[in-house]
Amino acid sequence: MGAVDLMPLADNAATLERELEWAAALIDARIRLYFGQECSVAEVREIAPPALRDDRSAYAGALREHELDFEHRLVLILALIPQLRPQLLDPFLMRNANLERGFTEFGGITSGNHGGFWPTLETAAFILCGDDLAGRLALRDLFGPERVLRRQKLIELGDGQETHGLFGNALRVGREQISRLTTGEPHQPGFSNHFPAKRLHTPLEWEDLVLEQSVFDDVQEIRAWIQHGPTLLRDWQLGRKIKPGFRSLFYGPPGTGKTLTAALLGKSTRLDVYRVDLSLVVSKYIGETEKNLGNVFDQAENHNWILFFDEADALFGKRTQTSSANDRYANQEVAYLLQRLEDFPGVVILATNLKGNIDEAFARRFQSMIYFAMPRPEQRLQLWRKAFASLRLEAEVDWRRIADEFELAGGAIINVLRYASLMALRREVDIVSLHDIRQGIRREFRKDGKVV
Repeated sequence: MGAVDLMPLADNAATLERELEWAAALIDARIRLYFGQECSVAEVREIAPPALRDDRSAYAGALREHELDFEHRLVLILALIPQLRPQLLDPFLMRNANLERGFTEFGGITSGNHGGFWPTLETAAFILCGDDLAGRLALRDLFGPERVLRRQKLIELGDGQETHGLFGNALRVGREQISRLTTGEPHQPGFSNHFPAKRLHTPLEWEDLVLEQSVFDDVQEIRAWIQHGPTLLRDWQLGRKIKPGFRSLFYGPPGTGKTLTAALLGKSTRLDVYRVDLSLVVSKYIGETEKNLGNVFDQAENHNWILFFDEADALFGKRTQTSSANDRYANQEVAYLLQRLEDFPGVVILATNLKGNIDEAFARRFQSMIYFAMPRPEQRLQLWRKAFASLRLEAEVDWRRIADEFELAGGAIINVLRYASLMALRREVDIVSLHDIRQGIRREFRKDGKVV
């Protein structure tokens, strides 16, 4: 980890330190008040949480973003204490001398691999309310599924709701949020059957992309929405007329820049782009496809990702006549997708080779449909020159002639680059030959059954 990376980590640690000190003061005050001991305050809410106005750490940013108040902040830091400073919860390990056991009102879990005291919602209720029954009842609403802590997956509840009641649930920080709240780094989920998407990134820049000006202008509309969409919806008060989110269809032959464009949109706007692997999304089991997609959409909503569906007609293709049960289930999946696309507040990009393969119900919901055509000779000339710019070439290589003679997309040109460079290395020379370039071109045409 470099020095630049250490700065946000240090800022976050300093903010968490102050928040932990505040939580420790609340715990100490509640125990003193509950047992009638001397205490500097008459009520725990007199102990103000740390100010955040000038705090630029990721943790403070999350608190401001979700507008967490006193109670929400206490619950969140309480869920983090076992991972940051578990000894702060040791006061709850005291035993009731009369009953020879722990205090039931403290809640918590003391068994399992943790070894210390793991707080439950009961613990939070005790700190915030003591033995105030009215306050305890009012607190139940704090943990509702539609309230911010659970809606934004800041906390996850265990299985205690049915067996031990709501307050028996262990307090745990949401897996999607733990990285941001502790190290300040964004959550990067691992690729799996449960999360069938991989982060898409590129070392290239906009100047490496060769597109028609009209296509580039259409792409910049998406970029403008990412940058100014919130202003339109909130400041210009168009949220009642314009639905949040932006949906775009990229279509055209393979290798024409659809995937690279999606990656550059994310890179230039500092948003993560996740490419959804449709081979893992689609399942033959009823309900599994919707479940897999739901997980991707849910995480994307919470982290403001761009979702990129390549070869999208495999999932967003035209619906069939419902002549069988399988057809009905397939159409249900399409209906589910339509709803998730409608409700998704971020950017979704679908890519396909043929626009006609996409169901018309999806097509009507796109804000833009951008055609990535095969490059013209002048564009192909740019692509050849950019691709081989760092290599030594035989004097016979004439990019103008090659660009005029062979209709190839950018992806195919990169394949020729790979082949011709490898052939030069095999011969232990550092000059790329015209013969190898032409041989690489022939290989690309043979993939489509063509002979040159």
